[in-house]
Amino acid sequence: MGDVLAHESELLGLVKEYLDFAEFEDTLKAFSKECKTKGKPLCETAGGSPRDSRPLVVQKDLVAAFDGGDQKAFFRSWEEHVPRTLRDGDPLAQRLEFYLHIHFAIYLLKFSAGRPDKQELDERISYFKTYLETKGAALSQTTEFLPFYALPFVPNPMVHPSFKELFQDSWTPDLKLKLEKFLALVFKANNTPKLLTICKENGQSNKEMLQQLHQRLVEAERRSMTYLKRYNKIQADYHNLIGVTAELVDSLEATVSGKMASTMLRASLAPGKLKDVPLLPSLDYEKLKKDLIWGSDRLKAFLLQALRWRLTTSHPGEQRETVLQAYISNDLLDCHSHSQRSVLQLLWSKSEVVRQYTARLINALASLAEGRLYLAQDTTVLRMLEGRLKDEDKDVVTRENVLGALQKFSLRRPLQTAMIRDGLIFWLIDILKEPDCLSDYTLEYSVALLMNLCLRSAGKNMCAKVAGLALKVLSDLLGHENHEIQPYVNGALYSILSLPSIREEARAMGMEDILRCFVKEGSAETVRQIEFIIKQLNSEELLDGVLESDDDEDEDDDEDHDTMEADLDKDELIQPQLGELSGEKLLTTEYLGIMTNTGKSRRKALAGVQWSADEPLRRPVTPGGHRTGCPA
Repeated sequence: MGDVLAHESELLGLVKEYLDFAEFEDTLKAFSKECKTKGKPLCETAGGSPRDSRPLVVQKDLVAAFDGGDQKAFFRSWEEHVPRTLRDGDPLAQRLEFYLHIHFAIYLLKFSAGRPDKQELDERISYFKTYLETKGAALSQTTEFLPFYALPFVPNPMVHPSFKELFQDSWTPDLKLKLEKFLALVFKANNTPKLLTICKENGQSNKEMLQQLHQRLVEAERRSMTYLKRYNKIQADYHNLIGVTAELVDSLEATVSGKMASTMLRASLAPGKLKDVPLLPSLDYEKLKKDLIWGSDRLKAFLLQALRWRLTTSHPGEQRETVLQAYISNDLLDCHSHSQRSVLQLLWSKSEVVRQYTARLINALASLAEGRLYLAQDTTVLRMLEGRLKDEDKDVVTRENVLGALQKFSLRRPLQTAMIRDGLIFWLIDILKEPDCLSDYTLEYSVALLMNLCLRSAGKNMCAKVAGLALKVLSDLLGHENHEIQPYVNGALYSILSLPSIREEARAMGMEDILRCFVKEGSAETVRQIEFIIKQLNSEELLDGVLESDDDEDEDDDEDHDTMEADLDKDELIQPQLGELSGEKLLTTEYLGIMTNTGKSRRKALAGVQWSADEPLRRPVTPGGHRTGCPA
C-alpha cells in the first residue's frame, strides 16, 4: 500500500493526461473534482497538451532553416528539440542526421546563383569534416555512408561519380520529405500520453525481442555447423598426434634400456598409416539415374541428398576418392550424355527442393579437383549453371550453391575465358552494388569469382567498359563489415588498376583519398595491401608485370586443394517420415550394386605459386581453400 501512495500523484496525473488527450471532457471534470474533494494531488506530466501549438512552430522553423541553408540555426534547434536519446540511439535518426549534414555541406555548391563564397564553403566543409570525425564516426563501417567520408577531401564533388546522386534535382526534395515525416513523428510522439506509450512499448518490445532471438538462433545454428566440422577435423588431428607421441615415448624408453632406437624413432616420425577406413558399397548407377530422371520429386530429392552426403561425409583419402571416381566413371550427372532427358536437367525442375539439391550436389563435386575436371569437359554444365544463376530469384540456397560451383570453376582457365565472354563480370558487378542484401556465402563467393575473372587480361578489359561502376562497387566493398572478402576486393582492385584507362578513371574519382581512409583503421596486413594498390594506382606502366596470358587454355587447375565447406549440408529442406528411407540406408537398401570399387592413385598435386600475405592476391583462389590456409 505504501508503494501505491508514493506514486499515487504520478498515476493520477497519467489518468488525467489520457482523459484530456482522448477528449473525455465530462469524465475529466468529474475526475478532477473528485480528486480535489478527496485531497488527492494531480502531478503534471511531461507530455503537455496535444493542443499545444509550440511543436508546429519548431517544425516550421526547422524546415525553413533547411530550405535556407542556415546550418547553425538548424542544428541548434535540432539538438534542442529532438531528444538526445533518439538522436544517439535510433538508426533512422542517425541516418537522417548524416544526410542533413551532407545537405548543408554542399548547399552552396547546389544553390548558389554564381560562384560560391570560398570562405563560407570551406567553413561548411570543415564543419562536416568535424562531424565525421566525432559523432559521424559511428557510421564509418556502414557501406551506405562510407563513400561520403571522402567528400571533404575531393576538390570538386559535383563531377565525382561517387557523389553524382547528391546533385540530382530530386535528392534535396526527397530529403526534405523525410525530414518533415520524421519531425511529425517526433513531435507526435512527444504529445502522446505516457500511459498509451507504456502500453505500446511493452507489446512492441516483446515482439522485437522474439524476432531478435529467432535471428540469433538461426545464426547460432549456422555457426554451430561450421564449428562442428572444424571440431571433427581438430579431433582427428589430435588423435593422430597422441599416437605419434606414444610411439616417441616408447622409443625414448627403449633408448634408456640400451636398445637400438634410431629405427624406431624414424618410424615414429615418419607419416604413419592412418587407421584403415572401409570403402563404401558399390551402387547400381543405372537404376539410380533412371529414378533420378523418372521418379517422383520426393524420391529425386532424397536420392540427390544421399549422393551428396556420401561425398561430403566420406573420409578424405581413399574412401572419398573411390566415391568420386565411381560418380565420374558412371557419369552420374549425365555430363557426357546427349539424351533429351538427363540428370543435369534437374537444375530446371519445377520442384524447388529438387533444383536446390541438384545445385548442392554439383557444388560438392566442384569442391574437388577431379570433380571439377569431370564437370568441365565442355561448357555444357557451365552454361546451365550460368542460366540458373541469372534465373533463380526464389531460393537463396540454390543460388548460393550455383554461385559456389561457378566460383570453383573459375580455378580452370578455359572456364574463366568462357565466363568472361558470357559477360558474367557485368552480372557480378550489378549484384554487388547492394552487398547488404546478400548472404555471407553469396557475398564472399561473388567477390572471389569477380577477382578470379579480373586476373585475366580479357576480364580487365571487360571491367574497363564499366570502369566507373566497377571502381565504385569495389571501393564500397573495402569498408564492408564482412572482413572475409577483403583479400578478394584488394586482389580485384590491384588487378584492374594495371590498365591505364582504369587508373585514369580511378584518379578522377579520388580513389587514393578513399584508400587512405582504410590505411588509418585497417590491420597491418590490410594496410600493406592497400599500399600496394596505391602504388599500382600511381604507376605509369602500360602493362602489368604479372599480366595473365589468354593463351594456353588447356592449362590445368591453378590449385589442387580439395575443400568441402560446411555450407554444403546446411538447412536441409526434407526430413524422412516414419518408415521412409534416406541417406546411405536408402542407397544400400534399394540401389546396391556389384562390388566394383578399385583404388585409384591420386593425381600429383601441382606446385602452386605461394604469394606473400602482404600483397593482394594474384592467382585464382576459392574462399574455402583460402580460409584453410591453402592458397594456390
